[in-house]
Amino acid sequence: MPHTMKTRRIGTVDVSTIGLGGMPMSIEGRPDEARSIATIHAALDAGVTFIDTADAYHLNAGEVGHNESLIAKALASYGGSSDVLVATKGGHLRPGDGSWTLNGSPEYIKAACEASLGRLGVEAIGLYQFHRPDPKVPYEESVGALRDLLDAGKIQQAGISNATPERIKLSNEILGGRLVSVQNQYSPAFRSSEPELELCDELGIAFLPWSPFGGITKAGELGSTFAPFAKVAEAHGVSPQQVCLAWLLAKSPSVIPIPGSSRPETIRDSVAAADLVLSDAEIAELNAA
Repeated sequence: MPHTMKTRRIGTVDVSTIGLGGMPMSIEGRPDEARSIATIHAALDAGVTFIDTADAYHLNAGEVGHNESLIAKALASYGGSSDVLVATKGGHLRPGDGSWTLNGSPEYIKAACEASLGRLGVEAIGLYQFHRPDPKVPYEESVGALRDLLDAGKIQQAGISNATPERIKLSNEILGGRLVSVQNQYSPAFRSSEPELELCDELGIAFLPWSPFGGITKAGELGSTFAPFAKVAEAHGVSPQQVCLAWLLAKSPSVIPIPGSSRPETIRDSVAAADLVLSDAEIAELNAA
């Protein structure tokens, strides 16, 4: 039986306080499929009910949606995973040479969504996110595609990623107040999304920090920003990563971190952050780091 974890809300759905980011299981340095599936199963066992992916999480040109297919396979082999919200994204592409390109045209986003529906094996995607603004396409046209997908019932909820406060407001307007999430980079080393987080708080929109560890994933490579995190971790007898996630959770009830993982033990460690309570003094110290 999976454990239950504290929950937070994305739109109309309650999800686990800590989600699972799927990217490391499908891009450079990815593990074999068996380990990836074991990682997803370990997350589900630990009570994770929110998994974040994208069609661009793959290596080679011929395997678009590698991560989506992997997640669908892991969920199917787990059984009893109907309460898991799988969020995916469209609008970012990987030609297969290691680069990332953009296509925010409404036609492309709609076609990408159809392809994701097929790979995930669902009738409607739980949360579909516009991955990254495309300077060649007016932003409102890209978000208009999300609105059309919502209206057509192809997606249950809509989110955006890598957005500014202006674009969050614009998206919410275009979607008729139905924007449920914003996924931006946010970590101890990368805090410039503070205004976006504050706006999400005001609007009651979930804020999903991607790359929440921002460079502390390899043991022994803690930069000066992370020294206070390591110190607090030592006091609690936990990993700096756990402290990092607990610090993010303490920022606001709208924050739902999605740490990437490709090993069962790392996602189990991350999930434990949901129960780690930091003191006001510790939080103040980490905020100042």
